Amino acid sequence: MAFSSEERKRYARHLDLPGFGGHAQERLRAGRVLVVGCGGLGSPALYYLAAAGVGLLGLVDPDLVDISNLQRQILHATPDIGRPKVDSAVGRLRALNPHVRLSPHVERLAADNARDLFAPYDLVLDCTDNFAAKYLINDVCAALKKPFVHAGISGFCGQLLTVLPGQSACLRCVFPEPPPLASPESAPAAGPLGAIPGVIGSLQAVEALKFLTGIGALLTDTLLTYDGLEAEFKPVHATRNPACPACGAGAKPKE
Repeated sequence: MAFSSEERKRYARHLDLPGFGGHAQERLRAGRVLVVGCGGLGSPALYYLAAAGVGLLGLVDPDLVDISNLQRQILHATPDIGRPKVDSAVGRLRALNPHVRLSPHVERLAADNARDLFAPYDLVLDCTDNFAAKYLINDVCAALKKPFVHAGISGFCGQLLTVLPGQSACLRCVFPEPPPLASPESAPAAGPLGAIPGVIGSLQAVEALKFLTGIGALLTDTLLTYDGLEAEFKPVHATRNPACPACGAGAKPKE
């Protein structure tokens, strides 16, 4: 389907970008991305995916906007306090780009709904803020062979990993179990510095755009870490574990 005159103006910088152009933009329009979490990471990721013209964006988040969110969760504003984050996000994204279809889910990701939520999408972005959700996303995506982009933030730091299940290392290959400080007594962690999720969430959007269009090299088998205080990115090589309980040959299917 041809782009309208308005779309050609909207995506002009993409259409004129060497190595991108109309073919890649068409692939974005056909793309389907589910973003789990509409907070610190999800805000920049969703903004950039909508601005880029990804055809369908799914949003999953059970929470309401709180004033303490506004230091970092740029998808929401002061008048949104008390509203479901998904509703606030949909309003902003629809205003930004009416060509993008939005599928909101005001619910908490859980073992009994993850498969159904993930199934219609090409890619899942883990924009959650707790280890239980991150390992659930990893395990269900591994079982479904569904590509996803993991991200995490803490204090002044963040990390990123793109996973192609069955081809590259998954989260459990790198970290077989959640760290000890994943216990309820230790959460939530202090911070983060407000701009840190902006950096990491934007990188998640870059990974999603590359995945959908087939351009560039993905962050597979590489955990990219970022230290905001030291202004330092470090790639850490990751190796797929053949015995991984999530993605290995003997992994049991998740119900």
